[in-house]
Amino acid sequence: MAQRGYLLDHEKFCCSICLDVLKDPVTIPCGHSYCMNCIKTHWDEEEEKKIHSCPQCRQTFTPRPVLLKNTMLADLVEELKKTGLQAAPADHCYAGPEDVACDVCTGRKLKALKSCLVCLVSYCEKHLQPHFESPAFEKHKLVEPLKKLQENICSRHDEVMKMFSAAAERTERQRELEVSRQNIQQRIQDREKDVTVLQQEVEAINRSADEAVEDSEKIFTELIRLMEKRRSDVKQQVRSQQETEVSRVKELQEKLEQEITELKRKDAELKQLSHTEDHNQFLHNCPSVSALSESTDSSSIKKRPLRYFEDVTASVSEVRDRLQDALSEKWTDISLTGRKVDVLLPQQLRTREEFLQYACQITLDIHSNTAHPWMMLSKGNRKVTHMRNDYFSHYDSSTKFIHNAQVLSRESLTGRCYWEVEWDALVTIAVAYKDISRSGSYKECAFGHNAKSWALYCLAKYEFRHNDINTPISGKRSHKVGVFLDHKAGTLSFYNVDETMTLLHRIQTTFTQPLYAGLGLHFSGGDNAELCELK
Repeated sequence: MAQRGYLLDHEKFCCSICLDVLKDPVTIPCGHSYCMNCIKTHWDEEEEKKIHSCPQCRQTFTPRPVLLKNTMLADLVEELKKTGLQAAPADHCYAGPEDVACDVCTGRKLKALKSCLVCLVSYCEKHLQPHFESPAFEKHKLVEPLKKLQENICSRHDEVMKMFSAAAERTERQRELEVSRQNIQQRIQDREKDVTVLQQEVEAINRSADEAVEDSEKIFTELIRLMEKRRSDVKQQVRSQQETEVSRVKELQEKLEQEITELKRKDAELKQLSHTEDHNQFLHNCPSVSALSESTDSSSIKKRPLRYFEDVTASVSEVRDRLQDALSEKWTDISLTGRKVDVLLPQQLRTREEFLQYACQITLDIHSNTAHPWMMLSKGNRKVTHMRNDYFSHYDSSTKFIHNAQVLSRESLTGRCYWEVEWDALVTIAVAYKDISRSGSYKECAFGHNAKSWALYCLAKYEFRHNDINTPISGKRSHKVGVFLDHKAGTLSFYNVDETMTLLHRIQTTFTQPLYAGLGLHFSGGDNAELCELK
């Protein structure tokens, strides 16, 4: 009876939410009492439903009641604590949401102590006693509390599975489980190795980047110092030549001014003599007029252009242009030398967003003039248009394609690159080595007809060509194709760009040089193709 009274006292002064002695007790309108924090948390979780209920009797309140501490109950709890009120033993605790509840208890259920595989019922300590006291339960199998006892019913025989069959099945499943664990553990080891490799890759990237920045700073500093030296030399040479030329001109100018003075004096003497009326005096003084000094050679005085040092400006401008071209040509190589970490393999790419992580901004080559004379570039050298055959009257460069309306990109392509081409008629989408022939035979020059180029011909149907071998390609024809190049892996893939990326054709080879994107047009009269600007 003492134990029963102990439990009764505990039930009266325990919060049914936390199952502990009330702390800051509050009494809600239905009369049940809870810890203030417990009921607040419970109502906070119900806030979205705009309904506030009692966890025991489920009565609802609208609006949310204002909670005030029940001082009388709080005082009573404190007094009882002083007299020895404590939490009930663990085996008498009530079942929470995560516990297995006794299936026999009515009302508020206690935690189950055991589950019976024969009865398929879970029992608390009190209701478990018959299994220990009555011989009728002697062969019943008691196990730790189980939530899903019904899983022990055989679906075929609709009865409790025999223990020996369950044990045999357990042994087999245990073996499978061990194999699965071994696979998981192996995968964990593999992934840990991958993480280590990636960490080493990060360290290598950082170290390489730091070295590249440091070396580049030194090189650019030397380059700037060299440019400053050359600028100073040019300035000094121009000023020295300026001083020499000005001195020469001024010396000649002084001679001319002296000659003018002398000539004016002689002219005055002759004028005075010419006005002498006495003939004898005229004849007497005439021989005394001194002869003129030798005149300056007028051929040494030539009219020169207003700009005396335009050749210097032209030479410096030429140096600047060549430097700009060299920097522009090499800059692509610099930007592509950073090797990407192979986290996502190309064969795993599925969506356009995944391909766009390798997007390359490509422009067509106007600086090296590979464009056929019938091709006009626009849109920042991304769009090419086929003009009329008589639009150009002659070829002005041996670097141009002369047999086909073709053009290469300005940028070289290494590593992994993705770009898209859109067109309105017939087009050839290609990649080629830079040293592909421009003016040799047709096969030497045309994209796909030699060993130095690979080309997708977008005609009435798709065709792939390399080394003059034609491969027909099935697939829905569109006016936009995506190209993915993995230079290191030696793969080149073409895709129809739509809601899904549809593979048209892929080749596997070994690329021995950097590649350049190529476009070719087949008819005149405004047909065009464009390298799409990827964002």
